[in-house]
Order: sequence, then C-alpha cells, then structure tokens
Amino acid sequence: MSRRNTKSQQEVLDILKQSGLALNHEMIQEQMSLNTDRATIYRILNRFSQDGIVHKVVGDDGKQYFAFCSNCTNGHQHNHFHFRCIECRNVICIKNELRVQLPEGYEPINFNGVISGYCSKCCKQRNGV
Repeated sequence: MSRRNTKSQQEVLDILKQSGLALNHEMIQEQMSLNTDRATIYRILNRFSQDGIVHKVVGDDGKQYFAFCSNCTNGHQHNHFHFRCIECRNVICIKNELRVQLPEGYEPINFNGVISGYCSKCCKQRNGV
C-alpha cells in the first residue's frame, strides 16, 4: 500500500535525518516550521515506525524517541543500546548490535535498551576541559 507524503511528514523525516539522533515528539515539534499539532506528529512517527523508516525506543524518562533508519536493508532490527545524556537530552544509537540468547521457543519482537549518563561533550563541560 502506497502512502501519501504530506509536507508535515516530509519535514518530520528531514528533521530526523539531519539530526542524526533519536528525537521525541517535543524535540521535533520545536524544530518544525509548519504549524503541526502534537497528535499529527505522533501519527507520523508511529506510521514511520510501522513502515520501517524509523525505530522507536522508550527512554529512561518514559518518553518515546525515534531515530531514522539508515541501514535497514536486511529487515528492521535494532538490537542495540541507546545512550541518553541527562544534561543535553541527546539520545544516540550505540551501533554495536547485541545478540541475546533466549530460551527455545521464544521469539523477540522488540529490543529496548537505554543507558543514561553524560555524553562526552557534557562530561568535558562538567570537568572544565
């Protein structure tokens, strides 16, 4: 099924691509030039997630973050941790894929791993370097 591409969808996609980070809806809404309401942004992000354009992670703050999928050529899998800086709020994908050995008969559908702390930039600022 082909989906119609709206200006709001294109702008959300452009913001995610250009950021290189996982963003929540508030972060995206702050950067949008179009007047797009919160519900529309959520619908766009969830549709992108269903279509494999972005992957979703729930942060340790309870918010949903979405990151553009740049390497999903062999299926939509994101078995990696994410790092959320508690200072600058940036969420980055840690690209090392993990393999979790599950018991026989179990089939994983989603992996959600978040590490929080201070990113290298914020560590340097905190330490005066």
